[in-house]
Amino acid sequence: MLWSERTWAELPADLEKANHAAILPVGATEQHGPHLGTGMDAVLADVLCKAVSERTGVPMLPTMFYGCSLGHSHRWAGTIALQPITLINLVKDIGDWAYHSGVRRLFMVNTHVTNVAPLRCALEMLRAEHDDMMVALVNSATISPRIREFHFADGDDWHANDAETSLMLATAPGMVRPDLVTAADDPDRTEGLVFSHPVNRTSTNGVTGTPSRATLENGKLWFDWMVEDLSDLILRGLKEKPPLDHSYFESSG
Repeated sequence: MLWSERTWAELPADLEKANHAAILPVGATEQHGPHLGTGMDAVLADVLCKAVSERTGVPMLPTMFYGCSLGHSHRWAGTIALQPITLINLVKDIGDWAYHSGVRRLFMVNTHVTNVAPLRCALEMLRAEHDDMMVALVNSATISPRIREFHFADGDDWHANDAETSLMLATAPGMVRPDLVTAADDPDRTEGLVFSHPVNRTSTNGVTGTPSRATLENGKLWFDWMVEDLSDLILRGLKEKPPLDHSYFESSG
């Protein structure tokens, strides 16, 4: 159920069947160490949300291939980063137009950690402007406890690690350079730090974690978990109602 493949005459009925919901996948284009393609986050967002859209019947908006990747610095080639305010405004515009097409439940599915703050800002703006629109921000690495566990197994500040490499082996093997995986490991150096530092000051090669442990088998299992748990979350969201039915614009006085 891809939004971009549907016509203007078909989308109203599509949204009616899906309780006026849509999925917005948000990724990034950034360095992912010497062994993974720069589009890893966007590719994961795309394949994950396509699978979930097929499973739930909720239309999927076109995947966003750029995100807020400023923390990756200029040290390594390949990163194309948006300013936070640019991402905020872009998602706000997308949400506004989706609303006018009939979307009332918007699930933003984010696969890049530092997109979180701009996306949360866009969420605040959308729900403040559209009283009958509900917006959810779902971060792919923390969809459920079991998904969080394998993402964070080799570092709290993980990047291009076992989890991401395994997921690409299972869903987009052309993104992986197998001959470079074994030597790509780099430890998490952020434990106990007070400040948040850019990747050029925490990693020698753009990696944080142990991609050498990656396997196709784990990738298939973990991807299945992600599809299952995200689908369950979205299906719950299709039935959710606000705890109280009070208008954003109506004063209690």
